Amino acid sequence: MMLKNYIKAARLRTLPLSVSGIIIGCKLGFDDVMYADSTITLWRTPIFWLAILTTIGFQVLSNFANDYGDGVKGSDKNRTGEERMVSSGAITPKQMKSAMIITTIITLIIALLLIYVSFGKENFGYSILFFGLGIASITAAIKYTVGNSAYGYSGFGDVFVFLFFGLLSVVGSYFLYTKHINLKVFLPAISVGLLSTAVLNLNNLRDREEDKKNNKNTLVVKLGNKKAKKYHYLLIFGALVSALIYSFLDFRTIYQLIFLVAFLPLFKNVKTVAQNKIPAELDSELKKVALSTFLFAILFGIGQLL
Repeated sequence: MMLKNYIKAARLRTLPLSVSGIIIGCKLGFDDVMYADSTITLWRTPIFWLAILTTIGFQVLSNFANDYGDGVKGSDKNRTGEERMVSSGAITPKQMKSAMIITTIITLIIALLLIYVSFGKENFGYSILFFGLGIASITAAIKYTVGNSAYGYSGFGDVFVFLFFGLLSVVGSYFLYTKHINLKVFLPAISVGLLSTAVLNLNNLRDREEDKKNNKNTLVVKLGNKKAKKYHYLLIFGALVSALIYSFLDFRTIYQLIFLVAFLPLFKNVKTVAQNKIPAELDSELKKVALSTFLFAILFGIGQLL
């Protein structure tokens, strides 16, 4: 039963979203360095799987920390959506702290292995840089809702999601393969970052009233419902525009635009958000946008193959 509670706290439905940037970044990086060798596939490279595991570790840590932080602050008492383990009493704050420590240690070990496999002994400077980025990711994951200066309570959660789920995820995983930065890669990174931020914005739209009561000043609370909806539209359409610009700059075949299929449910989401009157009904939209982002990553990668 206790294991089941930790699995609930890990919020498995968020994991596809967390690896979306890794899929795109690794695919683009792998293509840049291995295009001449058709005998090797992305799925057979250890960098890809270690990057996936590292990102999942960071995401689970973030979910544990979010459950703990909101739980001890009382922000989850009347929330809509999945039950939170600390606020419900299924997991004590002390137990969740222990889970966070264990998850941090395991994730750091995997991250160090990823860094070694990617850079070896020849690129020590890069190893130090990525170790620092790993520590920053862990710190950001925990400080989102934990502590008196939790930035999730002051409207900066969107910045964290955009930077870590988008830019760092895509550009960082690309760099693991190539050891250099390609400015064009920032375009799909922006797309993933904006779509990931859209998921957070939906979450905050759903919880706006409760967050306001609990002094959790998310960007939605600061903007208000009407402006937050307009912000959501900009996130979705901004992601589309950024992906289209990349495709046109790197155009080789019309099949590269196959990712547009993933935006069909996103356009429907925009309509749903625009017409929404009952915030609790947005809960089902979270999964749709998260899975659409994952589909975008898969189709974007497939488009590079065709």
